Amino acid sequence: MFKHLLVPLDGSGFAEAALPYALELAAQFDSDITLLRVIMPPRLGEGALTPESADFTVRVRDDLFKDAIEYLQQQKGSLRHQNFRAHYQVVEAEDVAAEIISSVRGSGADTVVMCTHGRGGLSRWLFGSVATRVLQSAPVPVLVVRPGGAAAA
Repeated sequence: MFKHLLVPLDGSGFAEAALPYALELAAQFDSDITLLRVIMPPRLGEGALTPESADFTVRVRDDLFKDAIEYLQQQKGSLRHQNFRAHYQVVEAEDVAAEIISSVRGSGADTVVMCTHGRGGLSRWLFGSVATRVLQSAPVPVLVVRPGGAAAA
């Protein structure tokens, strides 16, 4: 356990709150770290599919991937500068939690370290909690970090 950590990042400071915990584990257990970014495909409203809107959608998707790769390359560079073995992966999926779980299986990760965005009440009910779904369904241990810095498992 703790030989290969999967750290989902969405580019937010909230998600990055999981990194210090992942780095602490990686330092103690000489772990590999895979940084994962799940891109949700751009959506158009019904009846809005025209050649122009299709081109726009492709450009938006390409920009999302480009931004995600640049972000993760920067994070990976920072981790490698600190002597960690870091890799990254960018994938596209409608269901972020399901893709994180799929990436666990595909990457051979033995632990997920991630942050919850701290939604509660109606917002959580409407949007669901990616962290909760990963915690309930992942085939490996999941360390969930609260944005304020407290870890929960």
